[in-house]
Amino acid sequence: MTLTLRCSFATGLALTFLAGCAGTERPAAMLPAVAVSAAAETTPVGSSVGQDAADDPAIWAAPAGTMASFQGKPVEALILGTDKKAGLYVYGMDGTALQFLPDGRLNNVDLLPDGNGFLAAASDRGRMGVALYRYTGSGELVPAGFIKSDVAEPYGFCMGRWNGQMLAVLVAKDGGVRIYAVSGSGTAMTGAEVERFAVGSQSEGCAIDEASGDLYIGEENVGLWRYRLGNSGARTLVEPVGADKLVADVEGVTVLVDGDARYLLVSSQGDSAFAVWRLDGGEPAYLNRFRVMAANGVDGVSGTDGIDALGGRVGPYPRGLVVTQDDDNDGEPQNFKLIDWRTILAAVEP
Repeated sequence: MTLTLRCSFATGLALTFLAGCAGTERPAAMLPAVAVSAAAETTPVGSSVGQDAADDPAIWAAPAGTMASFQGKPVEALILGTDKKAGLYVYGMDGTALQFLPDGRLNNVDLLPDGNGFLAAASDRGRMGVALYRYTGSGELVPAGFIKSDVAEPYGFCMGRWNGQMLAVLVAKDGGVRIYAVSGSGTAMTGAEVERFAVGSQSEGCAIDEASGDLYIGEENVGLWRYRLGNSGARTLVEPVGADKLVADVEGVTVLVDGDARYLLVSSQGDSAFAVWRLDGGEPAYLNRFRVMAANGVDGVSGTDGIDALGGRVGPYPRGLVVTQDDDNDGEPQNFKLIDWRTILAAVEP
């Protein structure tokens, strides 16, 4: 994350901000962003005010019709969030921190459902690789192994299933990409490299569309790329920076499955907005942009780094949940905002 500008998101300044704020390199022809509001927020991370700390979230929901337990208490869903100065948080649906793993410089996190629980992993800039974690549906999150990498600096990260494999995609700060097939069981997980390539310059956010086998990567000052898993030599620039949808840095990238529909959400960090595409028509089809404004006692979202989304019932969110990092948390340390997917969908669908 390289954005240093901080803009006010008080509701009364919303229209002013939509026109841009001083210091933001915002193209004059930028498409407008519709306003949505957050439903809740997490407690702040432990790193102090002014530090670029909270970074990337991941969302898990218990299998349909079931309940899980965390530290002996019933839970319907969980949110993971990195403090890239200190470690990994587990949050409940009310935003309360349930667990903190002080594992150091974890930057991006993602997870895959596995049985009644999930396998999670995070890019680890301290140990230079991918840290693996497991939650079984009861108990708490525990370390589950490590994948050592040769990248210069682990940075972005995402996971997905493709061709019967669990894949872990590590994006280096310089744009180098390593894709690992994850294997093992219990707390003895590891990974073997199956593909490598270079994006070109500083990159971070990524997401796998499991239905198509496409891998989306944000090259921060260039734009959003689409790769095909297993054929990284063929890529398509979905959207360049500085046209009318994305302002550098291109940061968080996530795919949400809503029934038969699939959506791609990408954070436009430079103007604190998010662009949305439909993916289920063969080619990405742009829908709209949105911005998260202050409401319901929750401040607005600015300078977003990481974003994650999950369709279907996620605790109290019957159709899906979107979670974003918030750079300027109204005078407190950074945290994550929770947005009901229905709110976003109603705003961006034509």
